[in-house]
Amino acid sequence: METVSDNSATTTPTKASNPQETGHTAEEQRTDWHTNLPFLGVHAGCLIVLWTGISPFAACIGLTTLLIRMFGLTGGYHRYFCHRSYKTTRAFQFVLATVGAAAAQKGPLWWAGHHRHHHRHSDTPSDVHPPGVKGFYWAHFGWVICPDNVRTRTELVPDLSRFPELRWLDRHHYTAPVCLALGLFGLGAWLESNAPHLETSGWELLAVGFFLSTTLLYHITFAVNSIGHTIGRQRYKTQDASRNGLLLALITAGEGWHNNHHRYPASARQGFYWWEIDATHYVIVMLAWIGVVWNVRTPPLEVLNEGQQ
Repeated sequence: METVSDNSATTTPTKASNPQETGHTAEEQRTDWHTNLPFLGVHAGCLIVLWTGISPFAACIGLTTLLIRMFGLTGGYHRYFCHRSYKTTRAFQFVLATVGAAAAQKGPLWWAGHHRHHHRHSDTPSDVHPPGVKGFYWAHFGWVICPDNVRTRTELVPDLSRFPELRWLDRHHYTAPVCLALGLFGLGAWLESNAPHLETSGWELLAVGFFLSTTLLYHITFAVNSIGHTIGRQRYKTQDASRNGLLLALITAGEGWHNNHHRYPASARQGFYWWEIDATHYVIVMLAWIGVVWNVRTPPLEVLNEGQQ
């Protein structure tokens, strides 16, 4: 079974001064609502629950689609594709990419390229989403709906761009979320006819399992960029405003230990100490137990000792 090398991954934050890698000025902080109709439509789709309600079964489906896709982002897009903090097979790499893409946050190359750029320029005017420079709204999701950020930064992801399946998924990133939405609607319609005791329907599963779940996942993810750089404690003296926060870590499956992460991005474990809950890391460890992933990176002893001084 083919394995994947991580030799060319960008994991260490640096302060680059290349003007071609700079972010956007205040004049360029614009949005194009017309080209972001799908993004807005997902939010608007949540209103369907006003007519369908939320049955216990639909709530379970919504929580399931939220948690699985959250791992696709935290364990896949972020810790694997952006920072290559563990190794896996090419097949499971594609599974991670597909699950992450189902969250409707564009493709793995786009996501990883922008995030690696963020680590190079964290909380400077060149950063794509620094709340201290460009404001909370821009850091939360304004940058996502800015047309200047549509381009995939392929120059920052050469290690990922060499895989044709990842390039295809990046170009056709709507495929996974559309298939999920259609599948949920079909399942709900089938259950409405064949399992009426579940009191669900196609429209309800679409609204709860896709629209509501996806919207919550949007803002959970965006909170790491906005809240994770404004509220919390700075254990490490990094060259940015990243902060640690227990509540954010609980909501984001461990991503809230953001100051830890900026101190040592290559670690698959962002809750550096046993008392720092990191649900994503726990799942990665379980995958390592069954041999799906391996070479799981953790912070070196000197970094742990530094954090206790």
